[in-house]
Amino acid sequence: MTTLDERLLDVIEHDVVPLTRAGVALGNKLFGAAILLREDLSVVVTATNNEVENPLWHGEVHAIKLFHELEETPDPADCVFLATHEPCSLCLSGIAWGGFPEVHYLFSHQDSADSFAIPHDLRILKAVYAVPDPDRSEPAPGRDLYNRSNDFFTSRPIAADPERLARLQATYAELSATYQAGKGGAGIPHA
Repeated sequence: MTTLDERLLDVIEHDVVPLTRAGVALGNKLFGAAILLREDLSVVVTATNNEVENPLWHGEVHAIKLFHELEETPDPADCVFLATHEPCSLCLSGIAWGGFPEVHYLFSHQDSADSFAIPHDLRILKAVYAVPDPDRSEPAPGRDLYNRSNDFFTSRPIAADPERLARLQATYAELSATYQAGKGGAGIPHA
């Protein structure tokens, strides 16, 4: 595990999780994000999902919004983008349009579907973006649903030691259970 990965995990635990707890209590999903300066890994902004206010305020897009509301905004090219969960198609587009060249995430799309009962990212990526191969009616098996290294950014999972990963998985499992129990009351679809 690199020093960068350790710092990103610290930011998730100490900066993003508290915001996410408050957001989930209001009925929002458990996705959070932070933007850090690359030179010293200081936090510029943290955010969590705020879909109760606006369905487009996913954690990452909400972070980009807050970033651009700062009085002095660093150059996105000098920043590291952190997402608790692998960004969905909306958020990936926001990150690309925002000019953030480096994206790190803890939980994958498959984790979101399997561990947190939120399969929407995979469903949308497959339904909207996974174009068939010329000789098939389906996408090639095992093909990534987006290019993790592309002209706009590079996206990679954060490496975590097993003990720390287990602790974060337990934290997010608790947040997921709270979200799943209350999402109907917040007007969030169950699909």
